[in-house]
Amino acid sequence: MINNNYSFPTGQEDIDNQDIIPSSDNTLKVGIIQHSFSVDVNTNRQRNLAAIESLASDGAQIIVLSELHDSLYFCQCEDVDNFRYASRLEDFANFYSDAAAENNVVLVTSAFERRAPGLYHNTAIVFDSDGSIAGKYRKMHIPDDPGFYEKFYFAPGDLGFEPIDTSVGKLGVLVCWDQWYPEAARIMALKGAELLIYPTAIGWNPDDAQDEKDRQRDAWITIQRSHAVANGIPVVSVNRCGFEEDPSGQTSGIDFWGSSFIAGPQGEILAMASENTPEEFILGIDKLRTENVRHWWPFLRDRRIDFYDGLKSRFID
Repeated sequence: MINNNYSFPTGQEDIDNQDIIPSSDNTLKVGIIQHSFSVDVNTNRQRNLAAIESLASDGAQIIVLSELHDSLYFCQCEDVDNFRYASRLEDFANFYSDAAAENNVVLVTSAFERRAPGLYHNTAIVFDSDGSIAGKYRKMHIPDDPGFYEKFYFAPGDLGFEPIDTSVGKLGVLVCWDQWYPEAARIMALKGAELLIYPTAIGWNPDDAQDEKDRQRDAWITIQRSHAVANGIPVVSVNRCGFEEDPSGQTSGIDFWGSSFIAGPQGEILAMASENTPEEFILGIDKLRTENVRHWWPFLRDRRIDFYDGLKSRFID
């Protein structure tokens, strides 16, 4: 599915729309891959590759996959056997580098990185359209909740919040739990990110009441839309979908809620996938419009940086 439509946000209808009409030169075609996964890494990779080839043939310039897309979400329990899913970045790169180069697309991927014996990271790797590694980001915020025992597997990232330069622009790549922290989005924006990208693995406990499920999903969407608004740049969030059981049997598993979406620079939802169905789509993002939004709403200009020292404190008594 290709969607290149923008609707005017409330209150902007009277603005001269001559500067807002998308043109091919200013349109970035973003592809997203929302999949469910199996226990077999090779099967998952081949399915990812088929989706990459399909989206690239439809004109995608950048394609984003979900968090830890080569395997099941193994962090539901603490099990040393799950470290078998980890790989050296060189091994991971061999497959996705070829996928990027052969399809002439920028790829945002997610790996369980084995950095050294006993040292592992949840790492996003960006491949440029020639297959080279444009950059990587190691997940900074690591959760430790029932069903999401990531601290058992991942050391916190040590690369900071640094946008990655690619042939399609400067990408602010963050990962899942990072999406709840406005500080991470802000720093990426202040360092020149033109797009915020969040590979994600998030879902419901099937035992939760429906109203609680709705609140969780709505909060997840709202916080990321707020990052788009506060920083005046689009957000791309790509989640997995489908039910995955807890191998330990201690919980009822996770029902990943899909709902992968792209929001525009005013927080407007431009495209969203379903809650429970694998989907792939392309959306054209107008880069000129993003620039115009920052002219209309100059939030970065009006920040009172002389009074923000408290943000570096854990808590202010």
